[in-house]
Amino acid sequence: MIQIFEVLEVREDPYFLTVEVEEGKEVKDVISNMNNRKVYLLVDHDSKKIWTYNGPDSSFKLQIFGGILAGMLRKQIGIFYRIFPLNKYSKDDPEYIKIMVKPIGPGKAKTIGKKDFSKSTTQKAQGNISTHNPRLTKALEVINSYSTPEDFNRIFLIVAGTIYSDEKMPKSFFSEDESADEIVKMGRLNNGFTFFDDRNYSTRVVVKQRSIQGIELFVHESDKMPVVHIKSPIIHEEKFSKEGDMGKLFSAFQIPDSLPDIESTENEKKN
Repeated sequence: MIQIFEVLEVREDPYFLTVEVEEGKEVKDVISNMNNRKVYLLVDHDSKKIWTYNGPDSSFKLQIFGGILAGMLRKQIGIFYRIFPLNKYSKDDPEYIKIMVKPIGPGKAKTIGKKDFSKSTTQKAQGNISTHNPRLTKALEVINSYSTPEDFNRIFLIVAGTIYSDEKMPKSFFSEDESADEIVKMGRLNNGFTFFDDRNYSTRVVVKQRSIQGIELFVHESDKMPVVHIKSPIIHEEKFSKEGDMGKLFSAFQIPDSLPDIESTENEKKN
């Protein structure tokens, strides 16, 4: 039996809460294309798991709220419950299918409302997710363990303030047909707003052990707009952070003691 809670954003303090979803017989009746903009928390009392689900069109803010509320829900029903991201699985994964056919029913979990927040609870809850800079290799390992959302293509990936893109690279110089997707560093984001071309982006925040590993920007594969360009300039650190060889710089301005004889060189080529 699974209880489902929808994450809601409200205009006044505490600014986010949950409501229990009682409609539908099975989980798949709620987790559907009709609710792509919503965020849900699924409490599986049989396996003692709390699943977080972010709709592909859900807002970044709502996803963050969902992560905070999942932690609060765990404290409410027992710390022996574990939190897992349902978005990690593709729709044809056996684990995803298993969850989709589970029945929806009542349980001991209760909705989280205004009464569950003290004046400082919001600030403390927001501290449950850290934004410290993770190690790139470890972050990519976690991020790539998540399946790509169906019918979506990843355009950008942001890890620790640095933006990356997926590019197809040839596996071999001898074969033009074989290629593989590789992460290519584009540069470091500016401190402030970064503007992209107008797109209906879907964001996915990958969190492990309360630390943000990275933020992915997806667009639907049916979006046939031209290649995306970032309107704000990005900083290419490698252009100014590496020390150059001053000896090579000085030698470039020196006049050589003798110049090659152009005429004799041309005659040698003719012979």
